[in-house]
Amino acid sequence: MIIRDITNSPHERVLDRSLLCELLHPDKVTGAQELGCSIAHAIIPPGESTLPHLLKKSTELYYILQGLGEMHIDNESVQVSPGQIILIPPKARQWIRNTGKDNLVFLCIVSPKWQAEDEILC
Repeated sequence: MIIRDITNSPHERVLDRSLLCELLHPDKVTGAQELGCSIAHAIIPPGESTLPHLLKKSTELYYILQGLGEMHIDNESVQVSPGQIILIPPKARQWIRNTGKDNLVFLCIVSPKWQAEDEILC
């Protein structure tokens, strides 16, 4: 059984400038080697946004847990709120902005698993 808790795992600033806590990654969590994706918990503080970036090969899903934001994918933008899931296809230029007064919090699910060489700023 694998149980991960964000209260025991620190958030770090990553390439896109989000605060990220890797919850499950096949290369980093013992027992999760067969997992076909990676899952992270992300926070965007009020007034901040991620940097425009893309994943060359992986599909990404954002599941909004808390807060309000504006999601940008290529030339489209839309307001997002808790309970929504966003599909971000490979090679799509994307970024998300916190438009609320509280933290924007979401899960990032990447399939296949996130790898540094797959992500580029654009």
